[in-house]
Amino acid sequence: MTKNLPQLSNQEIKLQAEEERLKAEEERINETAAPLMEHLIELRNRLFWSVLTIVIAVVFCFAFSRQIFEFLLIPYKEAAISIKGAEALGNLQLIFTAPMESFFAMLDVAIFGGLCLSFPIIAWQMYRFIAPGLYSHEKNAFLPFLLMAPVLFTAGAAMAYYVAMPMVMQFSLRQEIVAGIGGIDVSYQGKVSEYIQMITTLVLGFGVCFQIPVVQLLLGRAELVSSDFWIKSGRYAILAIVTVSAFVTPPDIISQLLMSLPLVILYYSGAWLVKLGEKKRAKVEAI
Repeated sequence: MTKNLPQLSNQEIKLQAEEERLKAEEERINETAAPLMEHLIELRNRLFWSVLTIVIAVVFCFAFSRQIFEFLLIPYKEAAISIKGAEALGNLQLIFTAPMESFFAMLDVAIFGGLCLSFPIIAWQMYRFIAPGLYSHEKNAFLPFLLMAPVLFTAGAAMAYYVAMPMVMQFSLRQEIVAGIGGIDVSYQGKVSEYIQMITTLVLGFGVCFQIPVVQLLLGRAELVSSDFWIKSGRYAILAIVTVSAFVTPPDIISQLLMSLPLVILYYSGAWLVKLGEKKRAKVEAI
């Protein structure tokens, strides 16, 4: 009698196994589902630990704000030396024109350092909040990106600090005029607050914008956006990248190009990685 029963194909067996696994995952999620008030309490706790982490990191960085500030001054020093030579260090300075300007500049330095230090813990708190509602395969897919995001942020920040900022300062210092018409010199007299705002904006802007491949891969893993969409939308993406770079960077073409070109490369690299993931997934499903 068993010979007359229809035999299931390997594909049908795989589909049944997948359906049973998803059903078990749904039951697990439903069992751990909490009322709205419990979700709000959980969100409050995650926000509390995130804010507490930021506060502690800012206080810690404020204690070393002068050392951090001197570290942020290195691109300015290197730019001056590359243009004027080592003797430029004798007259190199930044000024402040308001009584509390220097203090608030150091506070900005502390906030900048605190945000950078607390970023991994904040990302972990966000993951802990959404993790109970994810399937096991979604958790496995999400964790690599949780590690990838800080690496790309660090790469973007390093490019801003070691490449973009020195070139911006070199461009600014080249605008000086020594012994000009009528014997009037034009020299750069930078303000402390403006310099801190410029370098922190560049570092944070580069770090955040370098997350483009992470967003692309996450959307690709979730099968919400295909690689064809990213490729076809390339021209619009380039326009958006140039526009964002114009707002984030200082008003000079050099820093805008330094941000735009890597982001375009990252954009198409992310689209290519999404396409590789689609091919790999298609091969697995074809087995």
